[in-house]
Amino acid sequence: MKLSLFSVSYAGFWGQHELELPAFIAKASQLGYDSVMLAGKRPHLSPLDASDETIDSVKTALQKNSIACDVIGGYTDLSPGTAAEVPYLEMQIAYVESLARIASQLNTSVVRIFTAYETAGHGPHSIWMNVVNTVQEMCDRAAEYGVTIALQNHHDIGVHSDWLLEILGDIDRPNCKVGFDAWSPALRGENLYEAAKKMAPYTAITTNADYIRLPRYAYQPALVNYKKLEPDLVRAVKFGEGFIDYEGFFRGLIEGGFHGIASYEMCSPVRGGGDMENLDAYASHYVKWMRSKVY
Repeated sequence: MKLSLFSVSYAGFWGQHELELPAFIAKASQLGYDSVMLAGKRPHLSPLDASDETIDSVKTALQKNSIACDVIGGYTDLSPGTAAEVPYLEMQIAYVESLARIASQLNTSVVRIFTAYETAGHGPHSIWMNVVNTVQEMCDRAAEYGVTIALQNHHDIGVHSDWLLEILGDIDRPNCKVGFDAWSPALRGENLYEAAKKMAPYTAITTNADYIRLPRYAYQPALVNYKKLEPDLVRAVKFGEGFIDYEGFFRGLIEGGFHGIASYEMCSPVRGGGDMENLDAYASHYVKWMRSKVY
């Protein structure tokens, strides 16, 4: 299992300190990671900005810091869109193909994508078929570059492990795997050990973060009381300090035969704020936790 740091952690989206890619790659190496996962959008590795000079600077940084780039994180939503005349799915196929082309230049083997959100006016089965047909074409195009497409259990369609396996079977492409993360099944009540063991044979990557639940209430003046609101607020904390059973999760993955990439991400506001010192403390803690608990 290779430990990877996701560049979204230092992209500035939630007030965090922002690093350009060469500085981020150096940071990941200094913190003890084997690999990096690069966000396939601005401010990092957007295809719009990935000139030969940009790719060369990334390759130089990887070589200089003796670290690999094993995953590029794509950002997709394969739902039908709101305007029938706009080729939403074609644009996303082109985007993922561009990421696969970049991946081949960086000796990167995996492009991570998302499925689709539920969309008003479209039934789940029709969106499911959009996902299947679109990912099949993405996989066929990525195969030309020797790249695997990993479906992350993030969006509504296929978010449950059983459903994700059904979609994977319908896609039926050898270079289509799963990006199986723990936070999603943990929030929805799946048994992490059992789900991880079941998904392990199909899993290429896992992207990890830990959270606490903060219950929400609304004051009702007429009752002089509070009404419970759903769902809870979720906040990122240091790895191993939240409610997610990562020991059970990784035990299931390992027993199921997973030997892929385990990435760490700070993909939301984190306890302690987004200054560089705090981000570095979170990222280095993940390496220490993984090497003490999993290795």
